[in-house]
Amino acid sequence: MDSLNLPAAAESFCRASPHPYRPYDDFARQHLPTRASWPKLENELAPEGPTLLYPAQINCVEELLGEAALQKFADNTAIIANEFRLTYRQLAQEVDRIALVLRDDFDVRPGMRVLLRAPNSPQLAAALLAVIKIGAIAVPSMPLLRARELAVIIEKAQVNLTVCTSTLLPELMLAQSKLAAQSMFTILCLDEADATISTPTSAAIPSLASLAKQKQGAITAYPSLQDDICLLAFTSGTTGKAKATMHFHRDLLAICDLFPASHLQLTKSDVLIGTPSLAFTFGLGALLLFPLRYGAASVLQSYASPEALWQAIAAQSASICFSAPSFYRKMALSSPLNCPVGPSSLRLAVSAGEALPVATAQLWRANTKVALIDGLGATEMLHIFVASSPQEQRSGAIGRALPSYRVAILDDAGQPCSPNTAGRLAVQGPTGCRYLADARQTEYVQDGWNLTGDTCQMDSDGYVYYLGRSDDMIISAGYNIAPLEVEEVLLQHPAVMECAVVGMPDEERGQIVVAYVVRQPGEDEGDSAELATTLQEYVKRELAPYKYPRQIRFLASLPRTESGKLQRFKLRSIEEPSA
Repeated sequence: MDSLNLPAAAESFCRASPHPYRPYDDFARQHLPTRASWPKLENELAPEGPTLLYPAQINCVEELLGEAALQKFADNTAIIANEFRLTYRQLAQEVDRIALVLRDDFDVRPGMRVLLRAPNSPQLAAALLAVIKIGAIAVPSMPLLRARELAVIIEKAQVNLTVCTSTLLPELMLAQSKLAAQSMFTILCLDEADATISTPTSAAIPSLASLAKQKQGAITAYPSLQDDICLLAFTSGTTGKAKATMHFHRDLLAICDLFPASHLQLTKSDVLIGTPSLAFTFGLGALLLFPLRYGAASVLQSYASPEALWQAIAAQSASICFSAPSFYRKMALSSPLNCPVGPSSLRLAVSAGEALPVATAQLWRANTKVALIDGLGATEMLHIFVASSPQEQRSGAIGRALPSYRVAILDDAGQPCSPNTAGRLAVQGPTGCRYLADARQTEYVQDGWNLTGDTCQMDSDGYVYYLGRSDDMIISAGYNIAPLEVEEVLLQHPAVMECAVVGMPDEERGQIVVAYVVRQPGEDEGDSAELATTLQEYVKRELAPYKYPRQIRFLASLPRTESGKLQRFKLRSIEEPSA
């Protein structure tokens, strides 16, 4: 874990004075990066003024679920989980009950950090909203994280309290046992099932669900300012070194007012569904914030397989789906004919989290006839900032900058590249990178730009073409090779279910191209050497000879984060071919 060499108190975006309401826990605000190291934000880019204007005092949960919203959507369905449904009014009441428990029974004060640990569910959604409503800071965590990973998050965020579903308590308690005494925190069980589970000190864990049932009445939202921190989102760890990104109340509203309106045409009639966890900012926006902003419904449950998601889409008449490219590929191959979904239901799918291969997009559209939007985003930017609506898509391109954002392709000297020239993707807009106590702030933000770590090129019309992660580019015998280009070809071979390409050290060439391949189900696993040769020859026929994989290794599955992102650094640690 990085040591906490914390900078001096940062200036506020809206003010330099302390928060006007007390008591207030200043840990997060005191450990913002210095104002000079922030990216330029939308109000600094548009001389005529920003397109997104919010009051100086605004609580995003009150904006999404307060009286004004309830006047429009009170009786609409807000959240669905199998046969369970909550209207907007019922969700608001549940949020208030949980908020009363946190504030009155456990003294959760504004600015405190609350770790949330559960799979997607109505209970998790209500707890997360309750934390933010009382002015505290939500710290969602991926359900599959282990004790060692949790301990890093807890210590870095200086977590005050944790809300955890009963099935995930053992790993959390193990994480707590690894921490120093000063890092201890209160644990609440999100559900009622195992509220009697004991901690290592034999103290019973209170049930948040049981305590909330005893509460009555509404709670006034904490009068947050638009630049108060309400969310600490940890990056999903594709490099193995997670960072905490800090987001304001206005950031959560900004993402709701851009992508859903410009590209999804989201309305109160829509039902949103998908696989990303609410702990992943892609999922938080897509499956909770977006639907609440527009009065739509969200399906919050887990799916054991692509077939299970198809069945849920049909059962709930879902209209928009959100997932990662690897899951869409499996969905496309699972034959929707066996899980009928009529055109009156699913009208749109959105892919994000990693690069969408052209082969996967083509397979999806051919097998499902459903429009697919490719989105490029980042935890640091909170959500998608480059995409194209189905009517404006261009072959091979992700899309163009969303309204209020602007993108550029920069060379190593920070100068704009010519059209169709590879370089570093840079973005500016209403959201931007602010790491919690992390020296990597100055790597991500340079000259006012957010540098996402992606290598891209952009045509003269502003369409962005993704080439790969900058640190994944392979240099072999002086040639630059984009892993994604090789993967695109391999995925078109009928024997390949999934694949990933990395560069490995080589004395003669500097690096060589190595491909890791997951065979299609039912594919004969007898002669790996013969299939490897077949795949190598296949790539040679499609690409310049220097790009073909000089080694092909077969795996049962590829290492991915819980959000679905490929972890190439783990592949590089595999030294011997695996048959």
